[in-house]
Amino acid sequence: MANPLLNEATFKQASGTRTLPPPDISTRVDSISSATTRAGVMTVNGAIQATLGLLVLLLAGGVVGWRLVKVNEGQITSFPSWTIFLVIIGAISVMVASRKPQIAKVIAPAYAVLEGIFVGAISHAYETWQNGVVLAAVGATLGVFSVMLVLYRFRIIKVTNRFRSVLVSATMGLMVFYLVSLVLNAFGVNLTIINSTSGLGIGFSVLAAGLAAFNLLLDFDLMERGAKAGAPAYMNWFAALGLLVTIVWLYLEMLRLLSKLQRR
Repeated sequence: MANPLLNEATFKQASGTRTLPPPDISTRVDSISSATTRAGVMTVNGAIQATLGLLVLLLAGGVVGWRLVKVNEGQITSFPSWTIFLVIIGAISVMVASRKPQIAKVIAPAYAVLEGIFVGAISHAYETWQNGVVLAAVGATLGVFSVMLVLYRFRIIKVTNRFRSVLVSATMGLMVFYLVSLVLNAFGVNLTIINSTSGLGIGFSVLAAGLAAFNLLLDFDLMERGAKAGAPAYMNWFAALGLLVTIVWLYLEMLRLLSKLQRR
């Protein structure tokens, strides 16, 4: 699912400003990593540290979720279907955080653990069906993340207002499509393009993964601009939660894409 958290409105409200300052182009190479931690104020380093902490919790939850799936002779004998409710709870917690970013420090760790359990369970299921796909998806996610970070830090791709507008519109369109597919699926109508291994189905997954990857640029941009605007320290956790949502989204899209490619 697309990232509903990191948006300018929340950062403007928290910072008490009508507009967020642009990233500091004069320090474009070091702007992501050079900010030092300041008490009471959001910093890029503070957001990065919070993100790393959430990733550790996500991994811990993933281990739990992985172990919940029972496999015998290459066949899944027990899958915790109740983990889908963790996704719903996680989505609700994200929406709450978007309205009250002050409590993100509490919500973010809980979200990381709950989402980790689901991701771990679904990953084990994929791995049972297709050996090696999980490791490939993790590697692809790390690779894409690294590439997008380099593209952002060196301003190879600039996050302009037009770029934001187009990407947000495309992301919202994909989100609506996923929601419609869920509703139709509840009535027995399956949109095969989502899981199809046809050229169209693979193209759809490439598009979805690409949108998730480019959303990382928006996350980096708002994280940097929020810190420059002097947003309060609790926004470190809010920014970290938003970035985690995008990372999980990217991983799941890569997992589905690589699974399709292996099944062709």
